[in-house]
Amino acid sequence: MSDRKPVDLRVPPANRKSLADIVFDRLMRSIKSGSYGPDERLPTEHALAAEFQVSRPVIREALQRLREQGFVYSRQGAGTFIRQIGLREPLGFGTLESIADLSRCYEFRITLEPEAAAAAAERRSASALADIAEALDLMRDATARQRHREDADFAFHGAIARASDNRYFVTALEALADHIGVGMQFHGQSLKASPDGLAQVFEEHAAIHDAIRDHQPDAARRLMRQHLIGSRDRLFVGRPRG
Repeated sequence: MSDRKPVDLRVPPANRKSLADIVFDRLMRSIKSGSYGPDERLPTEHALAAEFQVSRPVIREALQRLREQGFVYSRQGAGTFIRQIGLREPLGFGTLESIADLSRCYEFRITLEPEAAAAAAERRSASALADIAEALDLMRDATARQRHREDADFAFHGAIARASDNRYFVTALEALADHIGVGMQFHGQSLKASPDGLAQVFEEHAAIHDAIRDHQPDAARRLMRQHLIGSRDRLFVGRPRG
């Protein structure tokens, strides 16, 4: 893979993804798209650091996440290799083309994410809970400034999926990232029409966090479902769902 061009990791300040997050996302997409074959060895940490123009600790963190989610495995002294997966891009949802697509995306999320939240409440580790709390803190800060941060919102939901300790929840949510991002952007705009809209949504997220923190799966499931239904309904007020 030595012919790969250096990757530009510059992102808008508002996005605030860590470098390890960005490297992880890029490598995961390459793996899922078939750029690397099953059991193919990844470039060395040194080569990846040069390719992505980051430090080796950043590469190690991204590779650790790939290992944890089952995309790669390591052989001592030999390097990191691509794990065989049953399908390439198993969740290829295509592009979001209509309001009807967005409505159906919410329908799918209302089925998926409450169960992820319940699993997170049962299985979450201290570090996984810290990731959820970190995203919640970003949302708290934005709410205090009367802003809605889609990146923090998605980070919150993504952290819950990872806390479930079920890579299928994680993969599904990441495959839907672009679709969910559109929904969150429109939802954020709709919240500004209400004086207490942003505060209300923050409290919904805080309640989900607390249920996961307190190991209350039934409450986490119920609160996540209520939050997603409320988000969908706020978004589609006055709009046909198709």
